[in-house]
Amino acid sequence: MKQKNIFIVLVVLFLAACEKDDFCTKNPVTPKLIITFYDDINRETPKKVQRLSIVADSKQTDSLFTNMASDSIAIPLNSLTNQTIYTLKKNATNGAISTNEIATFTIQYNTNTDYVSRSCGFKVIFNNLEFSANSNSWIKDFSPTQTLNLDDQNKAHVQIFH
Repeated sequence: MKQKNIFIVLVVLFLAACEKDDFCTKNPVTPKLIITFYDDINRETPKKVQRLSIVADSKQTDSLFTNMASDSIAIPLNSLTNQTIYTLKKNATNGAISTNEIATFTIQYNTNTDYVSRSCGFKVIFNNLEFSANSNSWIKDFSPTQTLNLDDQNKAHVQIFH
């Protein structure tokens, strides 16, 4: 009987010593830049970009989005540098390469790391973001031209008018 009680106590102590599994519930930890597209004439109206393709400057063939129609996108920023450049291509006619309209969208920033938890590790916070686009592109304007920080994905960070 005494051995049974000792065994039960040991089992209870063993189970009490186990840790719960750590799961990162804040996914994704490092936020993406959220861009919404609006009509250049009626600036309150969201406007889909037809046949949108997005390629990071450091990649030649790897597209984030290919031939999609959307009025908002979420794109990652490179946490290893202080600048990310994307080529945004839209096309009014399906499959007509000659009618491609190309814009280069540049995001400059500073990075800080913030410890989240043991399971999530660190997240990158992007500070002092500045946006620019080449002047002869389909991007007519964007707002804001600067923002203080990018630390969440709850709202759009920049609006592009086309």
